[in-house]
Amino acid sequence: MSASRSRAVWALAAKDLRLLSRNRATLFFALGWPILMALFFGYVFGGGGEKGRIPVVVVDEDGTSEAARLVSRLQAESGLQISSATREEATRLVRQGKRSAAVIVPRGYGEASTRLFHGAPARLELEVDPARTAEGSMIAGILTGAAMQSMQDLFTDPARTRAMVDRSLGDLAAGPPGKRGDETRTFLGQLRTFVDGSPGTDPATGSSGGGTGWKPLEIERREVRNEKVGPSSAFDFTFPQGILWGVIGSALGFALSLVTERTRGTLLRLETSPLSRLDVLLGKALACFLAIAAVEALLLGLGAAFFGIRPTSWAMLAAAAIAVATCFVGIMMAIAVLGKTEQAAGGLGWAIMMPLAMFGGGMIPLFVMPSWMQTVSNVSPVKWGILALEGATWRGFSAAEMALPLGVLVLVGLAGLGLGVRLFRGGEG
Repeated sequence: MSASRSRAVWALAAKDLRLLSRNRATLFFALGWPILMALFFGYVFGGGGEKGRIPVVVVDEDGTSEAARLVSRLQAESGLQISSATREEATRLVRQGKRSAAVIVPRGYGEASTRLFHGAPARLELEVDPARTAEGSMIAGILTGAAMQSMQDLFTDPARTRAMVDRSLGDLAAGPPGKRGDETRTFLGQLRTFVDGSPGTDPATGSSGGGTGWKPLEIERREVRNEKVGPSSAFDFTFPQGILWGVIGSALGFALSLVTERTRGTLLRLETSPLSRLDVLLGKALACFLAIAAVEALLLGLGAAFFGIRPTSWAMLAAAAIAVATCFVGIMMAIAVLGKTEQAAGGLGWAIMMPLAMFGGGMIPLFVMPSWMQTVSNVSPVKWGILALEGATWRGFSAAEMALPLGVLVLVGLAGLGLGVRLFRGGEG
């Protein structure tokens, strides 16, 4: 292309960008709407400052009624969100940052809970992300409170208390003699007398149990380092969604502008100049590409500045942005030449893009879609655009992994451009 033609194409692109800046509706759907979408879904999926209940996974390896009562008390806590898993799964969930802590009820918990005043205390294991120390301390306090609730329930049930005392006395009789054992037997005898309703020392205030080092629960606390796998916040996946909505708005806006110029005769007047139809089309494509790139840069800049979005590779992020822009410039061209009127182009554009956006992850994040929907989403360029942007941010794709989404985007864009150029050059003004 000669220098004069290049300047003409740039001049046409600048003209379209000036017109875009004066169209408030198009600007809103290109910039305002995607920001609102990203923020709204980011806060809906938990990206705001208020985190709500602490997510905790519980592993019940004991399987006794005492363990079941403990789990029920934890589920009743308004500040906790309880789920269950195996020990390996629980550790992995904490390591990946998907749960704040794991509470493990080991074998022997129920048995130890029935002998409060002798032998090893009931034991729980608590695995905590070291970055969530405050939450870990809160959970440890809740566990201690639950253990005290178990003791209170025991003392308010005379039959259970008698059974516990009789079993403990039997265990002590079978054990080796000693001063501490004698003190415990004396205390348990007084407790049995108290439970039976006879005069005696109140076990809650009597001195018989003092000095024995008694405690109802032992919590073994471990730190589990977070691998930082997955999005660090909801905004990591809502901003790529928002970017694609902005890209769609920009592309459809330019498609309508091209149809408008054709139907109102502006295109015919341009063709009377030394410019060819191809030059006019290239100018429109260049303006659309620059507008989409600006939308991507603005939204990514906002995400990085205020919502902690950090790309794993700036080079891959730039490649993803260029591929997305190329893809939707091509889609814009195809829609512009297929729609003969403004109404037809607008209806056709949204009729095509809305289903592609819905199934491509524009509304529901890709990684939470059911498997059948993820399969269907492969036909949507929106899916590949979001995947490319996520791959360069929180997914941490390698160059080989980025090749597929980038390749699909570029091929779709080139196909759309080829169709648009062919039909536009062969059609009437």
